[in-house]
Amino acid sequence: MLAGLCEAIDARPYMEGHGSRVSKLAEAIALRLGWGPGRIRRLRIGALLHDVGKLAIADTIWGKAERLTDGEFAAIRSHPEAGVRILARQPDFRFVIPHVLFHHEHWDGSGYPWGRRGDAIPLEARVLAVADAFDAMTSPRPYRPALPASEALAEIDRCAGTQFDPVVAGVFVELGRAEAPRLLAAGG
Repeated sequence: MLAGLCEAIDARPYMEGHGSRVSKLAEAIALRLGWGPGRIRRLRIGALLHDVGKLAIADTIWGKAERLTDGEFAAIRSHPEAGVRILARQPDFRFVIPHVLFHHEHWDGSGYPWGRRGDAIPLEARVLAVADAFDAMTSPRPYRPALPASEALAEIDRCAGTQFDPVVAGVFVELGRAEAPRLLAAGG
């Protein structure tokens, strides 16, 4: 079932390999945070499935190079809740629902879908937020080229304490500086 869902997600425009890269990046953060093997395994599965809700969004939106309409932007912002609806039907994957639902929440409460802030966001979702953002920034999109890894790391560092958990962002930036070739190969 996991392989089938991952294959369907990878088939979406601009999603090929995204879940796997986010999973590797998230695992590197979790190892630095001292997590055990069971928690890391659950995080990796959450990373693979974090964008499963994108299956419910039209391909025309994902491939659009021009500015999104308000309705299209709302559709994209609905993907965490759409992911919950998909996973709620799969008993084996219900444990990753918090990862999926909250990976776009921001440390300062300005994220979505619920506007959670700080420690009210599950730590796994905070880790995924950083890994997801790095991979998104270092991957090409129809509306912009991929950023160099150094610029993406600088953006994560700049957004620590606002968009990202400052501890998680700090660990990731430190990893990027210390293990740049290995870590950055996992991203974009």
